[in-house]
Amino acid sequence: MPATRARGLRVTRAIAAGFDGRSEASLHPDLRTFVGDLVRPYGLPLREDLLSEGAGHDYGQMAEGLLGKVLPADEPADLLILAFSSPDVRPGAPAALQLSRHCPGQPTAFAVCDQGSAAAFTALRIAAAHHRTGGCRRAVIVLAEQSALHYEAPEPVELPEEHRAVVLVCEEGAGEGMRVHQQAQADGAQALRSVLADHRELGRGAGLLLAADLAGAASPADLDSHATPEAVETARPGQPFTGVWTLLADRLAQRPQAGGPLLVADHDRRLGRLSTLSLP
Repeated sequence: MPATRARGLRVTRAIAAGFDGRSEASLHPDLRTFVGDLVRPYGLPLREDLLSEGAGHDYGQMAEGLLGKVLPADEPADLLILAFSSPDVRPGAPAALQLSRHCPGQPTAFAVCDQGSAAAFTALRIAAAHHRTGGCRRAVIVLAEQSALHYEAPEPVELPEEHRAVVLVCEEGAGEGMRVHQQAQADGAQALRSVLADHRELGRGAGLLLAADLAGAASPADLDSHATPEAVETARPGQPFTGVWTLLADRLAQRPQAGGPLLVADHDRRLGRLSTLSLP
């Protein structure tokens, strides 16, 4: 009896877009009520200027149009996961469920948050685990960030320069699937050394996509000496959550048939969490 060939889940296509202006949800009185209740136990003041003028975007509204562009109606998904770091402006409406209604197949949907930049990798790790149960041949991962924080943070936090969403489509295929690794690592320089070591193990021809903050832990000379210049790409600063995923979307669009493995890496300094995604 012939051996069964392995079939894994991997990111096959992606789309990314920035959004101007604001969502009408940013002016809804429920936003003030929700944020006020959220921060009151900690004594944090509201950003009255942002609440009055209306600032921020609705994640469901941002990603809804992208779903139709990246996923045809005859390609139903089995799972949809929304991952984000900065809060949505519609806290009372589950955006993941809204997006499921506009996604082919109306898949099971939920959100991952409160993990900083690691949330995106956690969503992919969950999708891969769900595929191993046999119940998921196609998954959609929606990553979103918006630039308005409607209260004064107790410590400095990096907010995105623009509202941005990325949609990743993960599909089953012959061979090994994607692998996600996450670990505690407080030191940015050590995190980068770990990533570079993992990249070397992938062999010649492997690509490396680095989040801007992680790449900032090393000098350009360090990266140049690590691999050929075209092998390492760094996300532009200003998008702490979606930056490296925008880079992946651009890479898949420009070189859809590019061979060789690929490593995607991000490090959340505030939470001390290093995350990597390995694509075959």
